[in-house]
Amino acid sequence: MLEKFTPNQRLLLAVALSFAFFIGYTTLFPPTSTSVDANKSAEVALKQNTAQSDIPEPLNPKLDTVSNVKTVKTDTLTTINSKEFTLKIDTLGRISSIVLKSAKHDNKEGKLAELISSSGPKPLQIRFADEALESAAQKTPYSSNIDDIVLGENGKAEVLLTQALNGLNVTKKVTFYADGHYDVLMNLSDEKRYFVYLGQHPEINDKMMTVTGAMIYAGDNQTTIFEDGDVEGREGFSNVHLLSAFDQYFATIFYAFDAATPVYVERDINDNPVSYLEGTKSFAFKGYVGPKEYKVLESIDPVLTHAIEFGMFTFIAEPIFKVLMWLHGILGNWGWAIIALTALIRMILYPLTQKGMVSMQKIKEIAPKIKEVQAKYKGDPQRMNAAVMEMYKKHGANPLGGCLPLVLQIPVFFAIYRVLLNAVELQGAPWLLWVTDLSRMDPYYILPILMGATMYYQQKITPSNFTDPLQEKIFKFLPIIFTFFFFTFPAGLVLYWFINNIFSIAQQYLVNRQFAAARITRHEAHLAEKHHEKD
Repeated sequence: MLEKFTPNQRLLLAVALSFAFFIGYTTLFPPTSTSVDANKSAEVALKQNTAQSDIPEPLNPKLDTVSNVKTVKTDTLTTINSKEFTLKIDTLGRISSIVLKSAKHDNKEGKLAELISSSGPKPLQIRFADEALESAAQKTPYSSNIDDIVLGENGKAEVLLTQALNGLNVTKKVTFYADGHYDVLMNLSDEKRYFVYLGQHPEINDKMMTVTGAMIYAGDNQTTIFEDGDVEGREGFSNVHLLSAFDQYFATIFYAFDAATPVYVERDINDNPVSYLEGTKSFAFKGYVGPKEYKVLESIDPVLTHAIEFGMFTFIAEPIFKVLMWLHGILGNWGWAIIALTALIRMILYPLTQKGMVSMQKIKEIAPKIKEVQAKYKGDPQRMNAAVMEMYKKHGANPLGGCLPLVLQIPVFFAIYRVLLNAVELQGAPWLLWVTDLSRMDPYYILPILMGATMYYQQKITPSNFTDPLQEKIFKFLPIIFTFFFFTFPAGLVLYWFINNIFSIAQQYLVNRQFAAARITRHEAHLAEKHHEKD
């Protein structure tokens, strides 16, 4: 089938497919929840269990609380201050607010980042299966052993929350740490069925071709994602290592609970995920709310690093991200680290890109002969294709050589794209004078324009043999289309593409010089041969 296309048509097709897959994949085909094979039997059992009448109905995120009963006024009960955040606990025993103090995490309006959603359930919120007990719990405020706490840089603070219900005492002992994680020990004076909610994910930045929702990391390195707006019904899991509600840069996480703990994800009225654990009389677990910074998460507990998810090419993106962090440790600047990473990747992919460029040059050189063959066998397509393929073989030119290396590089490019789009480390990271935040768009559009200009120049020096004027016009418009598309992209991602174009131009220039030198040598040899014949 590919023989029906000219080399330039194949190149256009490859560019179009690469662009659609590389840029549009996340938008058009977002990750969907997948089953965990290792836990199928346990998951089925949990699903059957959720059909029982004592499991609460799906939540309404527009309500401040989890039921329609009249609730206690949710005033702030305890405030915890640290260098990085201010955390508040309300009179329902929930983490009601966490505000990050660093300006690099500010939202687009310049306001401090609030990590707890204003709607839906909140972290540490309890819901009882018994309706009467749940009604009493919503009307009865918690008490706390302390009103205000100031955490030192390496400090910790213990908060004891208690609630006295009808014949049932509930206690939550929560130990908070300055790095954003906390330990929880819940105790009930009697055996009652209840659920502890994780809370909704933060809503700080507009979604930009990234997935937001809930994540289950369970079994043997199995990740299941429930995306906002695409949750159906309720699913149960066991042997879960980590439960996360996340957006592009931040996450609310429960972890370090018993492997037998049932974990549920269900939809709310907007088809967004709501996650919770089923507790026991004495129930211990840990939590974290904050940025998904790799080194911070790793220092707390290595399992937390699995909350950083790069999509279907995570197996490539994760090592790339680790190399990027290593380069940052050497260079001390994320912008220069991105440039060094680009150079390193270009070195690794050099043989592949070299093969593609050489193949395109060979096709350009034999293009006149190909046209002669096509004209000769114009009325016989089968003989024409056979003759063209024979011509390619004779001159060592691969008709797929120009586009196949590009297609093979797609996973690497896509992985880098995901890394630079999801790395919270780039927030507030400067590069040069006008780029003060690599996680946000270039305010003066300098990088997108440079990227478009280098893409245009790369086209000019790349061999082409367009027979269709429309194809040539479309190809020439690609730099303009890419430039406008990249205007709103994070500066770090545009920087990668710009530097990648620079390396492509340099490599193409060397290939062009190599073929030019070979042509001169052949021409001189031809002249010498003619001169020898005259003699």
